Amino acid sequence: MPSAQARTLGLPLPPSTTAVPTRLSAAIFRAKVMAHRARRKVRNLIDGAPQLAHIDRADFSVTLAEARSPLWSDGRPAERRFQLGKVHNLRRAVRAFDRLLVPQGETFSFWRQLGRPSRRRGFVTGRMLQQGCLVPATGGGLCQLSNAFYQAALASGCEIVERHAHSRRVPGSAAALGRDATVAWNYVDLRFRAGVPLLMEARLTNDELIVRFRTRVSAQLTSAPEQTIAALAPPSAATCGTCEQTACFRHERTAPETLGRTAYLLDECWPEFRDYVRDTRDAGDVLGIALDGARFGLARHEWDTRRFAQVVTAPLAAAARALALRRLKQQGPARRAAELRGTARLARRLARALTPDVTEVCVAQSLLPFLWREGQLGGRRFTVLLTRMPMHLLHARLDAAAAAHPDRASLADFRAPDWLLNAEREALARAERIVTPHAELAALFADKALRLAWQLPPVSPSPREKATPRCIAFPGPTVARKGAFELRQIARELDLDVMLLGSELEGARFWDGVRVHRPGNTGWPDRVAAVVQPAYVEERPRHLLAALAAGVPVIATAACGVAPQTGLTIVPPGNPQALSDAIRKLLDQ
Repeated sequence: MPSAQARTLGLPLPPSTTAVPTRLSAAIFRAKVMAHRARRKVRNLIDGAPQLAHIDRADFSVTLAEARSPLWSDGRPAERRFQLGKVHNLRRAVRAFDRLLVPQGETFSFWRQLGRPSRRRGFVTGRMLQQGCLVPATGGGLCQLSNAFYQAALASGCEIVERHAHSRRVPGSAAALGRDATVAWNYVDLRFRAGVPLLMEARLTNDELIVRFRTRVSAQLTSAPEQTIAALAPPSAATCGTCEQTACFRHERTAPETLGRTAYLLDECWPEFRDYVRDTRDAGDVLGIALDGARFGLARHEWDTRRFAQVVTAPLAAAARALALRRLKQQGPARRAAELRGTARLARRLARALTPDVTEVCVAQSLLPFLWREGQLGGRRFTVLLTRMPMHLLHARLDAAAAAHPDRASLADFRAPDWLLNAEREALARAERIVTPHAELAALFADKALRLAWQLPPVSPSPREKATPRCIAFPGPTVARKGAFELRQIARELDLDVMLLGSELEGARFWDGVRVHRPGNTGWPDRVAAVVQPAYVEERPRHLLAALAAGVPVIATAACGVAPQTGLTIVPPGNPQALSDAIRKLLDQ
């Protein structure tokens, strides 16, 4: 254990002996550890630090300190699996600290907040400094996080209550500068006291650990007692695979190199995404899906599971989500909230596919914010399969439409919570690639978007002589965000017949004054002069694609995601006059 002076002032400890560890010395060390743990447990009963709470607060806007460090500090092939283990442990640990509030005058304890890093809790083997050597240990690598907290605490003017220096310099650490803080469950802790309320943030990008301390006000913290930090530059630590002490009982034989693999975490199956996954997967990759759609005859989940080394499913979570939605109306805030809750449960279940050796992820947009908020994507490169407008932009568009049309209640019936919007926004900004067939969505991410071609259904060209001259099809559903109010207005003015292809969500009498028809499941393109979708937002323009494939003229907004082409007329959303002009021109031809 460090001396009292080292604990109080944070002075680095003198280098430990360079003697090769023996089984006897290791046994003695373990006995000492057990004694120290028992003593700490008793001390915590008397003066232990409190368990702190997590919050989501926007008013902590002033950054007091930031500490960054690279995740991948050792590029040697023999260390690859331990680097993957370290990053996985950091990924697990940051959940305990991200968005953590340290009240003014309260003491933060690393171990009180994190708890024991055991395999039962998902921690794996990384490197840990022990008896002067970097040895394999469950939870190894967490010192990178305690180092960052210590540096941020110093920069924020916090009072350092307890800190211990490393006895060896770990590659990539701040030990040479005397700004490191080692931790070992539970007796070697990092503790500090905040001078003002602090909000801790801890995040992993694909290549960095980032820690920030924020507060509500720009005033500086009350100065802590001056602390002398001696930069003694302790000697470098060697790993048990590279120290060349082959006679040591800890010496490691060369292990097969761990290269990493990709996990595909998917939700609804679009044909465009199905082909993309089929073309990009490798034999060692893992697939995470709600359930095996081919087995249960569900086209919505019919992903190709062949050639994956492992397939992870979550049938209970998928069934619970489907059952909850079936019990609710097709429209409204209750349904939207239930869908989000069900998808969050699904994301947690599919996260089982993210083993430490997964270095890249291809993830469905629906799962993205939940996995990001849980820290599952940290330390990994990831691609997003984008199916709809990002929520913060979607809300802005619907808010503008609702302000222009306050009588259309469905435009403002539901908004996702701010934390979900922020999580999705952050994750999309960090994504390496955005994949989508939707033209408008691809344009939002022009620098990193891969726009797939929409797959047209196998439809024979429609014999136009059978079409009813003044009958148009409305894909719908009948709801304000799909342009139903604008289309109803024009249908009344121009005396049009409207064929409804979707459900009616605005009430039974919405179409009063308009002649409406319900088609069968097939053959509807033969009977209409055009397909019209003046939507504010549209995710799946399948009826528009079917019409274009059949040679039926289409009038739609850019929000429908179909790129300009022959047979397609683009009109702005929420503009009845432009819609009327486009329909008149088409009918007059």
